[in-house]
Amino acid sequence: MNVITQEQVSDLIGSTVYDVNGDKVGEVKAVYLDDESGRPEWMTVRTGWFGMHESFVPLSTAVRRDDRVEVSLEKSHIKDAPRIDAAGGQHLSAKEEQELYHYYGMSAGPRSHSTGMVPGQGGGPGAAMPGHPASGTSAGLASVPAQGVTGDGMDAPSEESALTLSEERLRVGTESYESGRVRLRKYVVTEEQQVTVPVTHEEVRIEREPIAEAGRGQALHDVNIEEAETEVVLHAERPVVDTEAVPVERVRLVKEDVTEQETVSGQVRKEHLETDGDLPT
Repeated sequence: MNVITQEQVSDLIGSTVYDVNGDKVGEVKAVYLDDESGRPEWMTVRTGWFGMHESFVPLSTAVRRDDRVEVSLEKSHIKDAPRIDAAGGQHLSAKEEQELYHYYGMSAGPRSHSTGMVPGQGGGPGAAMPGHPASGTSAGLASVPAQGVTGDGMDAPSEESALTLSEERLRVGTESYESGRVRLRKYVVTEEQQVTVPVTHEEVRIEREPIAEAGRGQALHDVNIEEAETEVVLHAERPVVDTEAVPVERVRLVKEDVTEQETVSGQVRKEHLETDGDLPT
C-alpha cells in the first residue's frame, strides 16, 4: 500500500479510482496541491453519466495500489460531493476547500490560503512546487469566513447542503405503422342450376264430322272411291339454354378507425435520499 506523495502526482492523472466496496468510481482528472506546503490535498474524479461531472475527493482517504487508486469512501458519497467550479477548473479557494472538508466530515484546521491544481502533464511547467501555486493560478489570500452556527452548536442549513432529487417518467405517444394489407379480388365459380320451364308440343287426334243433308250434294260430286292419305306436320317446343351476365351486387372496401385501450410498461429510475450519521431530532 502506497500513500500518495507529491512525486506520484503526475502518474496519478488518468488512474482509475475504486471506492471502499471495490466499485469503480471514475478517472482522476486533476490533482490539487496545498499552496503553502505543496502537499497533494485533493483530486477530482470524473463521475456521473459519461463522466460529465467531476467530484472532489480528499487524497488523505486515498492509497495507490499498482495502477489503481483506492479510497475509503463510498461511491455514492463521492458523487454527491458539492459541485465546485474551482476558479475555472484551476484553483480551489479556502472557502471552497473548507466546504469540502465539512462535507467529508474532516477537520482542516484554520486555513487562510487556497489550493492550486496540477495540470495533467506531469513534470511540465504546470507542476506545483511546495510553497507555490500551480501554473496559471494565484495564491488565495482571503480568510475562511465563519460557518453559520445555530444556538445549539449545529451548522445552520445552507443552499450548498441541499440536493435536488430527480426521477424519470414515462412519456407515451403513438406512431402509425403498416399493420397489414387487404386486397379485394373476385373470381369465377361454375355451379349447376336447374330451372323448370313450360314447353308445348302438338299432338293429333281424329275428329269425325257427319255430312249434313245440305252439303251432301257437293260431297257426292267429289266422291271417288280410291285410296288416299294426308299428312299433318306436328310442332313442339324445346328448352334453349343461354346465359347472360347481369350485375347483382356492388362491393367496396371501406377503412374505419377503431380505438382500443392498450397498456404499456417501462422501467424508470428515481433518486432517493439517504443520510449517513445522526440527524438532530
